Amino acid sequence: MTRFQAGRPVGNQDYTSSTVVIIGAGISGLCMAIDIIKRSQCRNLVILEKGSQVGGTWNDNRYPGCACDVWSTLYSFSFEQKTDWTREHPGQEEIRDYLIHVAEKYGLYKYIRFNTTVQEARWDDKELKWKVSVATSGAKEPQFHESYDITTDFLVSAVGQLNVPSFPSIPGLDDFTGKLMHSARWDWTYDFAGKRVAIIGNGATCAQIVPELAKSVSQVTVYQRTPNWVIPRYDTSVSFIQRFLLSYVPPIRWCKRALMMQAREFSHDAIAKADSAMSGYIRKIAIATMKSQVCDKPELWDKLTPEYSPGCKRLIPSDDFYPALNKKNVHLETRPIQRIAESGIETVDGDLQEYDLIVAATGFRSVEFMHPIQVYGRNGRPVSDVWKDGAAAYYGVTVEDLPNFGMLYGPNTNLGHNSIILMIEAQSRYLSTLIGEVVRAKARSDSLVLQPRPDVVAAFNDRLQEQLETSSFADPHCHSWYKLENGRITNNWPGRVVPYQKDLSRVRWEDYVVEGTGKSLVERKKTTNIGRVQEELPVRSSTLVLGALGAALAVGGYYMNGPQALLQRRR
Repeated sequence: MTRFQAGRPVGNQDYTSSTVVIIGAGISGLCMAIDIIKRSQCRNLVILEKGSQVGGTWNDNRYPGCACDVWSTLYSFSFEQKTDWTREHPGQEEIRDYLIHVAEKYGLYKYIRFNTTVQEARWDDKELKWKVSVATSGAKEPQFHESYDITTDFLVSAVGQLNVPSFPSIPGLDDFTGKLMHSARWDWTYDFAGKRVAIIGNGATCAQIVPELAKSVSQVTVYQRTPNWVIPRYDTSVSFIQRFLLSYVPPIRWCKRALMMQAREFSHDAIAKADSAMSGYIRKIAIATMKSQVCDKPELWDKLTPEYSPGCKRLIPSDDFYPALNKKNVHLETRPIQRIAESGIETVDGDLQEYDLIVAATGFRSVEFMHPIQVYGRNGRPVSDVWKDGAAAYYGVTVEDLPNFGMLYGPNTNLGHNSIILMIEAQSRYLSTLIGEVVRAKARSDSLVLQPRPDVVAAFNDRLQEQLETSSFADPHCHSWYKLENGRITNNWPGRVVPYQKDLSRVRWEDYVVEGTGKSLVERKKTTNIGRVQEELPVRSSTLVLGALGAALAVGGYYMNGPQALLQRRR
């Protein structure tokens, strides 16, 4: 029976209020929730998820061939390492299943409200709380309430950078009478057999889709604006023996993960520094791979060779994209698109090609962080005003004029060389420290408001942009989802992972404006040391040589053995 107190039911009295609200139940949201429960000692939290399952981008993206570019060994949480990956580069379903396992093991489902889309978040300067306005969908929820507000002491955005699909701005897109779909909203009910398919965009998604579609469709045409650097992926299955050893001999698992992390860290210069020897070698690898695998169509070689440095756009590891382009039913179109007609695509020279299906593999609205959520901070200031010159944050986690607010995988935290999970864990530990102070203040019936000092945020981002201006990401010869039209880079981190982790291994309270009745206890601390998860091998005299050798062997095998073998086969 439902108990009543003062004329109202007790069971769901906190449905519209929570100490912490997390937006998103992907990798970031799950990690944040676990840290809040374990490190902040708080169970009064709500996770708002627009989809019907956990997984975030790995639940949304279900196109054929969808897989991770990062080694599977590095693509699980340090505290919940998956030891039985079936491939060195895991597929979408295996990653999603892993995240479902994490949510189940840590009891997170009871905190998640699925089919719930956040429309607005507004800070209340009087109540010192966020009011989050949401809309519900699905079969039953709208019958109870189509929308409602939930108040919270601390708001965390875990929506990431790759969640809102971006369609190309091409005249006539809505006039097409055939099937149109975005790669991130794949329709598996559509029968592809024997169809004529056009794919607009030739990035990482295209490189994964084309080889799969080419197996069953009559024709695939890739509409390319600019070419990408494509290197071998060397994806292989993980043997039963290796899975057994990784599961039951932890030192082997730790060693493999540490060596692979160091190998990825070692590869940083190949991605971020255009004038480095490694960057030059990447060019040689990519060109050798292309000429070997597109051997029947040498007329495509120039069209597939970028004029910008590796790293300016996302480097594409693939073992089967070039072989697919070499097939007779796969075509590369480099003439600019004039318009979309009812029956197909017309290029600038007036040539009209008819298609049954057009796939927009055109990525996401990545530089529009948190879009389309309307966020209003202190004094009603919209985040669009805070970010009028481009999204910026303090280490990508806290934002000027947004009190008691945190972000995961926020501005300038994307990586081109290593696993983003390594960054997310550092961010989650840092934010859980801020949240912990707010939680403890609330338990004492005190108020506590934390926001980064504007001068600290500005100084940090000035230093950051100075580093980015000399990186491969800033190469003016390419357009990428990393940067704005004016060239400002809003998405990528310029350095390696370990320095970032070290920077976030402590909270310097002098970097924050601290307000509320509980501020004195926080200000008195000066610094809170959080520590970090050290996954690289310890740098000691006994392991330095081993670590360097292991990293060199791993990187060498990944970046060098393939092209050497290719060159040998061509002799």
